[in-house]
Amino acid sequence: MRRACARVESSPIGPQVNTPKRTESPETAGTYHDGPVPPVALLNAFNTNNRINQYLIDNLPQGAWNAKPTDGKGRTIAAIVAHMHNVRVMWLKAAKAEKIPEQLNRATVKPSQAMRALEASREALSVVLCRALESDGRVKGFRPDAAGFLGYLIAHDAHHRGQITMLARQTGHPLPQKAMFGMWEWGSR
Repeated sequence: MRRACARVESSPIGPQVNTPKRTESPETAGTYHDGPVPPVALLNAFNTNNRINQYLIDNLPQGAWNAKPTDGKGRTIAAIVAHMHNVRVMWLKAAKAEKIPEQLNRATVKPSQAMRALEASREALSVVLCRALESDGRVKGFRPDAAGFLGYLIAHDAHHRGQITMLARQTGHPLPQKAMFGMWEWGSR
């Protein structure tokens, strides 16, 4: 069996899995020589998603992290980010992963701790996804399959990135415009 997930390399924009060469003709632009989207492309999407999370945290104004919601209800940004990581940990437990990072305390987590935790949970989930993609395509405890699981993980993070962005603005700590647009620059993150 070909080990599609075996090699992760560093690049200026973070960890990347080697991807097969794309075809060059205009008719087939964006496709791969060996058929459907390979597992490495899916893992690269998850890696990029995590780098966008980190970019968001890096660009939050200092006062935003623990600012209370204006109506007094709901989570702080710190609590939302802790939740993002803790849900990943929940899925790692359900999938019976070998390496499961510690959960974050939503009341005391610091941005640097959150960034390290998100990276640890990304790494552990990448192992789970890779194994599923190289075997029967299933993740223990999740239906229907590994691609659906990846979609769920990215959608969950994106939902909370939107909440964080809105909450930062509502509490008087909006993200810089450059960061707002930067979260959509997946090709350079």
